Amino acid sequence: MRFLPLDEDCTLPIELSLTGHPPRRSRSLAQTLVDEMSRLIEQGTLKPGDKLPSEVELMEVGGVSRSVVRDALSRLQVAGLVETRRGIGTFVLNTPGSDVSRLDPSSIVTLQDVIAILDVRMSFEVEAAGIAALRRTEAQLQAMQQALARFELASDTGGSIVSDFQFHLQIAAATNNRYFTEIITHFGTSMFPRARLNSAAIARLDRQQTHSRLVREHEHIYNAIARVDYDAARAAMRVHLSNSRARVMKAHQQASGEYSNSAPTE
Repeated sequence: MRFLPLDEDCTLPIELSLTGHPPRRSRSLAQTLVDEMSRLIEQGTLKPGDKLPSEVELMEVGGVSRSVVRDALSRLQVAGLVETRRGIGTFVLNTPGSDVSRLDPSSIVTLQDVIAILDVRMSFEVEAAGIAALRRTEAQLQAMQQALARFELASDTGGSIVSDFQFHLQIAAATNNRYFTEIITHFGTSMFPRARLNSAAIARLDRQQTHSRLVREHEHIYNAIARVDYDAARAAMRVHLSNSRARVMKAHQQASGEYSNSAPTE
């Protein structure tokens, strides 16, 4: 068990108990690091806005390789617990309070589960977009625009999911109603279909084309909110979520069709 300070100005220790274990595969070590960091975040040892130690420091304290550390940080990003800012570092995001249980991603396992999550999102995110158009501040609009820019530049599935989540979270924050923010935070990145669907099926949909469409849909939502247009913001969010549902169905149908075609015949 070893200790590492957050930085030179902070005496709060990070306690990681990765050493002293029998040799394990790198994926197991990465998940152990994820579990330890998640525990520190949930306990409040690491608070929203705190900067995590560098990759080199995490390698030293955990006694693991750089690939293990990067794998762990990627998983923490997909879980919506941290955000990596290029050239600056990795920071802890706002997380649910101890009285709110995070939706268990492992419970979303079927197409019906994914569709059900989209139905729930439709029930509150459409209205959240409209309210955000009426109540947002200039600072909130700027934060929304920055999240949109990060999403547009995202080059991989994990990065796009994290920045997508941040965009929707900023819309919820712009309602200035903490319950919208808490609902979005409660779902985390689990609410995005591509975080749960078969990655091979998603890849077959032409990821670049799909990403471009998502960017345009987000831009329509943002522009309506920027114009203070309640009805247009609601409509843009409804179209976005409806299109997400259609993309889910298309990916599922393609995957099912390819499986049927590859099945042996008698």
